[in-house]
Amino acid sequence: MRIRALLKVFVPALVITGCGDSMDDALPLDQYATFRLTADLSTLTENERQMIPILIDAAKEMDEIFWQQAWGNADSLLESIDDPGLRRLVEANYGPWDRLNGDAPLLPGVAEKPLGAGFYPGDATREELEAAFDTQPNGDELRSLYTLVGRSETGFIPIAYHEAFPEPTQRAAALLREAAELAEDAGLRRYLESRAEALLTDDYRESDLAWMDMKTNTIDVVIGPIETYEDLMFGNKASHEAYVLIKDQAWSERLSRYAALLPSLQEGLPVPAEYKREIPGTDSELNAYDVIYYAGEANAGSKTIAINLPNDETVQLEKGTRRLQLKNAMQAKFDSILIPISEMLIAEDQRRRITFDAFFANTMFHEVAHGLGIKNTLTGQGTVREALQEHASAMEEGKADILGLYMITELYGNGELTEGDIMDNYVTFMASIFRSVRFGATSAHGRANMVRFSFFQELGAFTRDDATGTYRVDFDRMQEAMTALSEVILTLQGDGDYEGAGQLLSERGVITDGLRADLDRLTTAGIPVDIVFEQGLDVLNIDR
Repeated sequence: MRIRALLKVFVPALVITGCGDSMDDALPLDQYATFRLTADLSTLTENERQMIPILIDAAKEMDEIFWQQAWGNADSLLESIDDPGLRRLVEANYGPWDRLNGDAPLLPGVAEKPLGAGFYPGDATREELEAAFDTQPNGDELRSLYTLVGRSETGFIPIAYHEAFPEPTQRAAALLREAAELAEDAGLRRYLESRAEALLTDDYRESDLAWMDMKTNTIDVVIGPIETYEDLMFGNKASHEAYVLIKDQAWSERLSRYAALLPSLQEGLPVPAEYKREIPGTDSELNAYDVIYYAGEANAGSKTIAINLPNDETVQLEKGTRRLQLKNAMQAKFDSILIPISEMLIAEDQRRRITFDAFFANTMFHEVAHGLGIKNTLTGQGTVREALQEHASAMEEGKADILGLYMITELYGNGELTEGDIMDNYVTFMASIFRSVRFGATSAHGRANMVRFSFFQELGAFTRDDATGTYRVDFDRMQEAMTALSEVILTLQGDGDYEGAGQLLSERGVITDGLRADLDRLTTAGIPVDIVFEQGLDVLNIDR
């Protein structure tokens, strides 16, 4: 009872009136292109086919938890909306705020979205919470990735996720154990068992290590509290999410050799030696997957097309990370969004440079680049994430974008990449800025792309033809801008420079009037911002 009473503070105190009335000027459902999440299941064993419905059911429990973290009770909100299109839009956003439009309210009478979402008491100020983090004996628990923060008579108290969300947590753990009994791959079985235990204890290190040790599994699942994007107040709290995945063995084999190159690429980063003194783990893997189910934070607003995990810095330094390229979702965004954008905004003679192989490589090396740079500040402020707080996610995504391009440049230069042409990667990278900047100012990826557009524009990495409204990449100047921005971001991270990161994001992480006009042209042309899924057992033609 104590837990449930305390959790009342997490439901945003919002007034909603007239939910049955549609808001025609606020129904941007056409921002999303619909995509059916399917995959070739013909190579799966009978046990693996039986595991899929169980894992999807476990993923659905992450949906229930994330709704509570992002908004509150999903059923009562959705039942209050009569307009089917508006209800579907609220479902896609896991609440009454438009994630692709700066979290603008989707319903009349809805207040601004709290920066701390449902992780902190609705009436708590940033100053109050910071003081509690620094002075209360339980400050570390209050900061933890895996606790909600509640109030007591004597101050703030941490509430472990498994205590805050007991029923869906226990159901998910039981389902993972049920799936483990069917697992024929020993590594997958160990991971599912340890992940089930982690959900019940909020201690994820062993399951992260078990996930890193998996090598021969065909089915995979990413599940639990993972990313901190939803916590815009401090970037401290992880949100629940899940992906159910099928490995593409042929594509994965093509990618496997690049992980071994990380240490040498780290040595070549364009920063002083102290900012690259950490040695990336060499047990990293690159694999390609078809994703067959998204849930929770992963399914809210803009959809992830590649994964780099685990986020635990100690595991990264010991083992490295695994990079999962979600090939079918990536193809959907390329076909439905990137190609139409390039036909409007890229110079006609450079459009042939927009290729899926370049898009795949840019996305892949973005994820690889998360492993480069530095995880622990040089200034004794702990990890980069801890030092940069709410700026950490946008800075990390910006680092991965720019270092991904740096890695591609280096690999072409030393002959490790031979297919295609490096100019394909640069022009596709430019077109992708327009795609990602549309995610908005509340998206870490969106802000990172705004910064990069501003930086590239200042250094002449591209030019705009006012007569045609199209952009042309200058290869040499983009290389120079890439090197300069890499140094800026890596230095801010290594120094744990909270003020400097905030200044970079506030000054450059905005959409200028000129860019806004070009993005409006994309909207007028009906080019979607992102994708929404038809997914589940019916789509896959599998019975539970």
